[in-house]
Amino acid sequence: MTRPTALLGADIVLPHALVQDQALLIAGGRIVGLAAPDDVPEGYQRVELGGGTLLPGFIDTQVNGGGDVLFNDQTSVAGLHAIAAAHRQFGTTGLLPTLISDHPSVVDAALAAGEAAMEQGVPGVLGLHIEGPHLNPAKKGIHDASRFSMIDAQVIARLSAPTHGRRVVTLAPELAPKGAIWALKQAGVLVCAGHSMADYDQTRAALAEGLAGFTHLFNAMTQFSSREPGMVGAALEDRATHVGLIADGLHVHPAAMRVALAARGTDGVMLVTDAMPPVGGKGLDFTLMGTRITVTAGECRGPDGTLAGSGLSMMAAFNNAITLLGQDMVTASRMASGNPARFLRLDHETGSIMPGLRADLVHLDETRRVTATWIAGQREDHA
Repeated sequence: MTRPTALLGADIVLPHALVQDQALLIAGGRIVGLAAPDDVPEGYQRVELGGGTLLPGFIDTQVNGGGDVLFNDQTSVAGLHAIAAAHRQFGTTGLLPTLISDHPSVVDAALAAGEAAMEQGVPGVLGLHIEGPHLNPAKKGIHDASRFSMIDAQVIARLSAPTHGRRVVTLAPELAPKGAIWALKQAGVLVCAGHSMADYDQTRAALAEGLAGFTHLFNAMTQFSSREPGMVGAALEDRATHVGLIADGLHVHPAAMRVALAARGTDGVMLVTDAMPPVGGKGLDFTLMGTRITVTAGECRGPDGTLAGSGLSMMAAFNNAITLLGQDMVTASRMASGNPARFLRLDHETGSIMPGLRADLVHLDETRRVTATWIAGQREDHA
């Protein structure tokens, strides 16, 4: 068993405050608490971090790929391990590998791989996000509409199968049969709206049925206007759900993101990457459903210019929340860790630096770059 450890020499981000001149105590993979450096209990190994900031590890609920791996192409434990390892170097200690719309056989393979990865304890894998194929072709984005399908009893049974982790499903609520969202919710599935033409009233009806959140707010959904608030308006108005925000300054203009935060507040906002294979990989261009995706200066685009996910890391998203959105480090940390943990119903386990929670941590140096991460107290250093 790993020796109890005291991490010293870094500022520490708590849920609502940043503290200095404190040691973080870890034992048995869990957070014990804080202590003054001179009061570290006997038996603890003292580890000097040399400045910077210690935060809860980032949690990303939408990760299509990383490390030159696209989940759709490698629905295996090895593929999930490669994706999680690629994102860990950017501070992500928990993630949902995300399957883009595909045929039922691929969905089945992805679900099986996810369960096997969690059974084997692949570090960082918290569950799966199935984004489609039950989406609206009018808002398909880069998804292949030829793979779209309607929701029926067989689909609900597939998505409701027992899981060792958390399962998120993105669908177009206006195309879902009445009762489908409720049935998925009753099975423990977190249903999000996205790639949808649902208007405000249709979105409100989905919320009443148990909708848990919104996938990449503003993107691939009906927009806010004076006479038709659209899905964006419903998402900003509702405070019980969570919204994902791709904070790269490209998917959503920084001013639009700032307005959204002013309208809704930050409590339900989750930073997500929508990351593609180049993140943490050596390559750039890649193939998605037979379509060549070109990557230039971090922008992933199809042949017609359509955005195809992103080259964003959670480290960059966190820093953008500070520099582009004007948030302080504590608030940005909640958007990158605490809020997604609460969305996943895992805030009793991770997402914050609090006694009893799992020691999932990230250390940033003075330039806010990742130097090390811990998952359940197990440290990994990063260049």
